[in-house]
Amino acid sequence: MTFEQTPASARRPIRELPDELISQIAAGEVVERPASVVRELVDNAMDAGAQSITLRLMGGGTRLISVEDDGGGIAPDELATALKRHATSKIGNLDDLESVMTMGFRGEALAAINSVSELTLLSRMDGQPTAFALDGQTGEIRPAARAVGTTVEVKELFFSTPARRKFLKSDSTELAHCIEAVRRHALARPDVGFAIWHEGKLVEQWRVHPGSAGRAQRLADVLGEEFVAQSIAIDYHAGPLRVMGRAGLPDAARSRPDHQFAYVNGRFVRDKVVMHGARSAYEDVLHGHKQPAYALFMLIDPTLVDVNVHPTKIEVRFRDSRAVHQAVRHALENALAAPRSQNLSDAPALPASDFDLKAPAPKALPESAAWQQGGMAFERPGPSTFSAPSYKPADFVRPRVDGEQAMADLKALWNPPERREDPSVQERNEDLSAQERAAPDWLQAARAETALGPAGAMPRPTSPLAAPAPLPDGDWPLGRAVAQLHGVYILAENKQGLVVVDMHAAHERIVYERLKNQLNTTEASRIASQPLLIPATFAATPNEVATAEACAEALEQLGLEISPLSAKTLAVRAVPTSLAQGDAVELARSVLAELAQHDASTVVQRAQNEILATMACHGAVRANRRLTLDEMNGLLRQMEDTERSDQCNHGRPTWRQMTMRDLDALFLRGR
Repeated sequence: MTFEQTPASARRPIRELPDELISQIAAGEVVERPASVVRELVDNAMDAGAQSITLRLMGGGTRLISVEDDGGGIAPDELATALKRHATSKIGNLDDLESVMTMGFRGEALAAINSVSELTLLSRMDGQPTAFALDGQTGEIRPAARAVGTTVEVKELFFSTPARRKFLKSDSTELAHCIEAVRRHALARPDVGFAIWHEGKLVEQWRVHPGSAGRAQRLADVLGEEFVAQSIAIDYHAGPLRVMGRAGLPDAARSRPDHQFAYVNGRFVRDKVVMHGARSAYEDVLHGHKQPAYALFMLIDPTLVDVNVHPTKIEVRFRDSRAVHQAVRHALENALAAPRSQNLSDAPALPASDFDLKAPAPKALPESAAWQQGGMAFERPGPSTFSAPSYKPADFVRPRVDGEQAMADLKALWNPPERREDPSVQERNEDLSAQERAAPDWLQAARAETALGPAGAMPRPTSPLAAPAPLPDGDWPLGRAVAQLHGVYILAENKQGLVVVDMHAAHERIVYERLKNQLNTTEASRIASQPLLIPATFAATPNEVATAEACAEALEQLGLEISPLSAKTLAVRAVPTSLAQGDAVELARSVLAELAQHDASTVVQRAQNEILATMACHGAVRANRRLTLDEMNGLLRQMEDTERSDQCNHGRPTWRQMTMRDLDALFLRGR
C-alpha cells in the first residue's frame, strides 16, 4: 500500500461538515477510552444531586457502561435536547461560565458519546408517574420502569469508528482506568456512595460518610488506612484560597506519583502550578527520586480560576498562579515542619509490668571507667523549655568543628579544587580567597556558624560522666540518652521503648534549619559571584532572552549576570563563586529554563538552600566522634525543637522508635 499526498492543484471547496462528523471529531477530544465516558457520566450524576451512583461494566467498558444515579432526573421533553451538541442546563451566559461550580458545563459529552456508541438515556423526575427512555440512534422515546433518577447506558463503544477501538488496551487495563476515574470522584465527595460492578461482580464499593469526619474516612476507604496513619491533616487559609486535606509523611513516599490527588472546587485537576508547589514543599525531606503522597482539596473563588481550558476539564488556569503556588507550598511545609517526636509525648506509655522507667538510676561510673573526649560548643538560644535534672540540654545548639577539620571542610566547600598541572588555576584560587572575604553578610555568618563556633561557647566538660537521673514524665519525647553505638548512633530510652538516632543526620538538619532562619533574617541575601574575564556568549532562543531581561534581579541574587548582546545572543558575565570552574553557558541555560517555568523567588530560595545544605553537611558532627551524655541529650532536645528534624537534608530518616512490644517480638517474649 502506498500513501500519497493530495496534489495542491486538486482543491476542495470549503463546506460545512455534517453534524455526525462534527460530533465524532469532538468525541476524539472528549472520549479517549471507556474511562473518559465514565468520568463524564459520573460528573453529570453528581451535578444532578445524586447521593448514590452505581457503575456497571462489561468488557472493561468496551461492551457496556451503565451509570445509575438517584439524582433529580431529566424531564421527558428535554431528553432529546440532552443529546444535542452544546446543550446544557448548567450555564446560560458568560457570567455563568466565569463562575461555574458544576463538574460539567460544556454540553458536549452526551452528544460525543452518542456519536461513537449505542446510547440509551433513561430518566424519571420526582412526581412523574413513570420513567421515559430515549434511544440515541433512532430518537424514539418510550415509557419505562425506573425509580427517580437517571440511567445512561453506553454499548459497543467506538463501534462506528473501529480504528479507534484498535487502540484500546486489554479489558483488565481499561477496567483499572475506569476504577481510577471513579476513585478520583469518590475522594472529593464522601457524601456520595459509589459502587462498581464488572461482569456481574462487585469490584469496589465506597459507602456514604456524612459529617466533618467523612473526608478522613473516605480517604481511608479509598487510599487505605495506612495513608491516613502516615499523613498529616492540612487546613490552611491564604486570602481567598483555602487548602485542606492530608500530606503524606516523607517516610511514606512512593516510587511512583500514584497517590497525588489535587482538587480545585471539587474538580480533580492535573495542574503544573499545584504539583510544583507540592514538590517544592517536600524538596529537602525526600530521599532520592521518591514521590510524595498527598490529597489536597482547594477552595477558591470560581472567578479566580478558569476551568474552560481543556475539553476534558482536567486542566485549569489560575488568575494568580503565584499565590496558588505559595499557598500549596506553605500549607504542606507547615504541616511537615512539626517534628513527629512531639507526638510521642501524647502516646500512652506501656504498662509498668513491661518495663519500669522509674527504676533507680545506676551509680556513677568510677573515674577509671569514664572515657574522656573532646567537647562540642554550646550556645544558649534563650530560656530552656525543658527541665533537665542534672544537665542543661537547651544549651546545646551547634558543634564547633575543631580548627584543622573546619578549615579543611570550608576549603573543600568554597574553593575550587586545585590542579597542580595548571598554574592558572592556583592564581584563580587566590582570587577566590579574596572574593570569599568580600562575601555577603549572610554567607560569612553562615560560614562562621559551621566552622568557628558561636561566641560565648561553654567550656569543654572534663569531669567524669555521671549516670543520668530517671526520665521525668512527659517532658522529653525522644527520651534520655543511654549510650553511643560505634560513634554513629545514639541510643535513647523513652516511655515507649528504644529510640535510635543517627547523630550526623540529626545534627545536619539542626544546623541547616538554623542557617535558613539566619538567611531569612539577613537583608543582603545574595549569593557571592565572580566576574568572568572573558564573557561566555551563546545563541539564545527568544524565550531565553525575554527571561534574562525580565528576571535580571533574580539572576543577580543567584550570583549570575546575564545580559543580551543582540536579539539572539546572550552573554554570561558573572557566575556564582562556588561554581566558577563549571560550564557557565550550561549553568545559564538551566537557570533560565527554571526561571521561565517557575516563580523567580522559588528558584532563588532553592539555590540558596542547596548551598546551605552543603554547608550544614560539612558543619555537622561527624561519625565516629564520641559525645558525652550531656551532648547526646542536648542533641535530642534540639531535635524535639527543630522543624523537619525527622529527616536530614537529603531526605534520610534521623531517628527510629522501637517500642517494647517490637523488642519483645524479636525475642519471642510472651509466646
